[in-house]
Amino acid sequence: MSNSKTYLISFLAGMIFALGLIISNMVDPNKVVAFLRIFDRWDASLALVMGGAIAVAMPAFMMAKRKANNHQLAYDGNDINLPNKTAITPQLIVGSIMFGVGWGLVGFCPAPALVSALAGYGQAVLFLAAMVVGFWGHSIATKS
Repeated sequence: MSNSKTYLISFLAGMIFALGLIISNMVDPNKVVAFLRIFDRWDASLALVMGGAIAVAMPAFMMAKRKANNHQLAYDGNDINLPNKTAITPQLIVGSIMFGVGWGLVGFCPAPALVSALAGYGQAVLFLAAMVVGFWGHSIATKS
């Protein structure tokens, strides 16, 4: 199939995801930090957002896995390439800790930060700049 169909499907999925972030208020770092602050005025509403996201995504991932195992193509006509690594490595653990600490400190993770930055939220722009510097630093540190 053509790349234009792949790009269209990707664009629409990204727009739906961004809209979901906005509607659920996950683009507000204060809301996210209130969710992570479980011992002080905890706001559990984002747990419902996460539960809803899992309920929608799980059947889709199960269908994709079934299609991949049966050597069927994706809706855009391309192969379905699922990850095959299952090992829990030190890099995975350190990266997960860094992600969680960063999320807890500033209330942003990459997708909501991108949506907020595109809406002109200055702190999100700063977060994304720091994230890009982190990507660059990682690529320098891990060069063979």
